Amino acid sequence: MCFVTDPNRAPLSPIPQPEPRLPAAPTSLPPATRHPWTPLLLGLIALSLIPALLLGFGRVQYEQSQKTAALVMDYPALVIQARRFGLEPQALLDRYKALGVNGVALYEDTIASLEQRGELYLKSGADLAADFPGQAVKTNAVYMKAATPAIAEALRGRYTIPTREVTIGGQTWVEWPSDPRFLPAGPDTAAVNDFKQQGMVVVYRPYQDDAVPTQKVGTDWPDVPFIAFTGDEVIGARTPELLAQVDQAMGSRLPAIIEGNIQDGLDRLVETHGGVRLFALAPSYQNKLEPLDVASKYNLAARERGMRLLYLRPYPTINETEAMLGRTQQLLKRSGITLTEPQVGTFNPSPLLRALSVVGPLAALLLLGLSFPLSRLGVTLAGVVALLAFGLNTLHPFESAALLAAVAFPALGLVLRRSKVTDWFLATGLSLVGVLFVSALGASRESTLGLEPFRGVGLTLLLPLLLVALSFLPRQDIRKTAADIYAAPIRLGDVAVMALGFVLLSLVYERRGNATGGSASDFEASLRREVQDSIIRPRFKEIAAHPLGLLGLSGTLPGYFSGLLILAGVVGQSSILNTFSHFHTPLLISAARVFIGLGLGLLLGVVAIWALRTGMRLWKTYGSPRLGAGVRGQA
Repeated sequence: MCFVTDPNRAPLSPIPQPEPRLPAAPTSLPPATRHPWTPLLLGLIALSLIPALLLGFGRVQYEQSQKTAALVMDYPALVIQARRFGLEPQALLDRYKALGVNGVALYEDTIASLEQRGELYLKSGADLAADFPGQAVKTNAVYMKAATPAIAEALRGRYTIPTREVTIGGQTWVEWPSDPRFLPAGPDTAAVNDFKQQGMVVVYRPYQDDAVPTQKVGTDWPDVPFIAFTGDEVIGARTPELLAQVDQAMGSRLPAIIEGNIQDGLDRLVETHGGVRLFALAPSYQNKLEPLDVASKYNLAARERGMRLLYLRPYPTINETEAMLGRTQQLLKRSGITLTEPQVGTFNPSPLLRALSVVGPLAALLLLGLSFPLSRLGVTLAGVVALLAFGLNTLHPFESAALLAAVAFPALGLVLRRSKVTDWFLATGLSLVGVLFVSALGASRESTLGLEPFRGVGLTLLLPLLLVALSFLPRQDIRKTAADIYAAPIRLGDVAVMALGFVLLSLVYERRGNATGGSASDFEASLRREVQDSIIRPRFKEIAAHPLGLLGLSGTLPGYFSGLLILAGVVGQSSILNTFSHFHTPLLISAARVFIGLGLGLLLGVVAIWALRTGMRLWKTYGSPRLGAGVRGQA
């Protein structure tokens, strides 16, 4: 067979080859060091996991037995609303009881409230002098006439204020050197007994005044299950002797722990008696919200933050109040919360099991340091983290180890392996192991009541990020690395990427926790309400960070972009541990939130990898001649 070549015909152009598929290129980050102690340290973590699992199981049992709450109506606010609409307070309360209200909050009487009920009468000295001139009335004093001599005598003996009986106009008056209207006057015993007969949960709110002698404080408190102090401190917070008297007067009553207002001196009472978590909204804030939004917040507080007393205040209108109560009752029933008098138990984990669980975080931190490409740097960083954790928590071993677990485990997986997408599962698995240690060591009676579990919670979002970033340093003299970084040319795109990363990191840190300076948009707030009323709402930072981490591990993007995306994935892993650091949230609720976030993050990550690879392929091949067209053009 021979071929004839036409000299007048243009030579054939080379047949274009199809664009090669874009492989999932591994990242160019330095691999971890496989230290000889790695199997031993992993074994210690596994053994220490056994007591942590037992503690976690005990915590779940405790939390499942506490799914009760009381809808407590602020009774003075209800009275004001009833009178505004021409109703009897009891009639309005009955309407609200039909919508789930099963408790009332009663404030301690003042002399002014006794005056309003007609039990005594007050008149200024100036007015009394005008009525009875020439009878030696002190115009700067206040005069009281009680309905019965017993009331007058009881009030005179209640305070350290000097008073005297005088006869003016043929009547007996008690002369007070100053206006006594705002002095606390003890409980309205008749009202307390009436509400107890109705089966209502009564929360008593006493007042403090220096005019009441220390030995008399709390001696007349009614027999109710809960005490909610007013203001920013409990009675006696500034005086040790008075606080000791209040502690004794509490008896079997439980102090209320008001979310967002941890009152000074409350820790002393909680240490002795335990406590009950109370959730309330300020009236000014509540009135800006729709009734459905308020109901959603109360349901969230009971279901996810361990609130047992849901402290309610009526809206300006009865219709709005009934809409809020009806929706709240519906949501609580859906969440499995029983409306009854809360029987509050105490969570007391085994000190022995907690001590055995300490081994796990210490082993994880040592393994993390030994696994750095620069092992000396890693061990040094591990030591600094340990000193920081124990220093912040003033050498308390359990709280310090809980912080170590929350820092070490999110970073450990992405230091050990980070070369392919499936390494995300290893990182996530180690983070979930760390969850058990954080719960075992950080969950205590105080932390499950919403008091500070361990100091340094904010570092759980920053330190893992820093540790993984430093593990990116190549295995060479660190001085050379520093010189290379200093001499590296910086492009405008690099500056933009770094600025964007800093802004996102600042936003994540600012929006940590339940109540921070970060604010949500109206759309986000509405979306959160709809989601949280239906399911356990995952944390948005996890839904965003997990896909970015998967994208970084896929190695799809060139250069340092994969490393930056892996660091974004560290934020998602850290958020897992940070979620479980809220010990007032039931363990199963936190687990549901995290697993929903992991599922959505994995799904979005797979879609993101496919979309990015497809987009890059189209970018590279757009405008190139197709293979068939090129062949036909040369025929």
